[in-house]
Amino acid sequence: MEKTDFKKALKPLYGPPAGKFVAIDVPPMQFVKVDGEGDPNTAPSYRTAVERLYGVSYAMKFAAKATLAKDYVVPPLEGLWWADDPESFVTRDKDRWRWTMMILVPDFITRDMFDAAAEKTARKSGDAPQSLRMERYNEGLCLQTLHVGSYDDEGPVLARLHKIVMPDGKMDFNGPHHEIYLSDPRKTAPSRLKTILRQPVKVSANQS
Repeated sequence: MEKTDFKKALKPLYGPPAGKFVAIDVPPMQFVKVDGEGDPNTAPSYRTAVERLYGVSYAMKFAAKATLAKDYVVPPLEGLWWADDPESFVTRDKDRWRWTMMILVPDFITRDMFDAAAEKTARKSGDAPQSLRMERYNEGLCLQTLHVGSYDDEGPVLARLHKIVMPDGKMDFNGPHHEIYLSDPRKTAPSRLKTILRQPVKVSANQS
């Protein structure tokens, strides 16, 4: 049975260059999601969200292998991040952050398979967060780059995006800051963490 790795199958989405922001048109994709707010390093809700997302994702993977004869590598954890003031990401004022953590779900996973996986995970790990859901997400035009290093070293990269790259391209924000975590922080030194930084954008109103 062939195993699909979406990081390879969707390489343009998961393989941006380091040190340079490039434009990409992101198609609608299906995700399992959980919402929350606060510092991800200290908020208990963040840890619970990530645990439930992985529990449900692996349950769906095993169900697909058993019932559809389709196998795949569970995609990496992703996060949508926003705040009243985008500058809080540059200054790393994490208590002001709100987030949606999510994991890509293949299109062949059905609603019934998700519901069964959620129920199975709840029996094993306890009740899921109320916001646990599976839905499509459509970002469209985005700028993205690969950041290598600590999460807290993202500030200067985002400052360059917000204050130089986007203004030079006559672009405005068009959705939450998006991160894709290619490395496991439990096994990877902070200086070697690989994270895709993605920002949905639109042409500035006075340029359209």
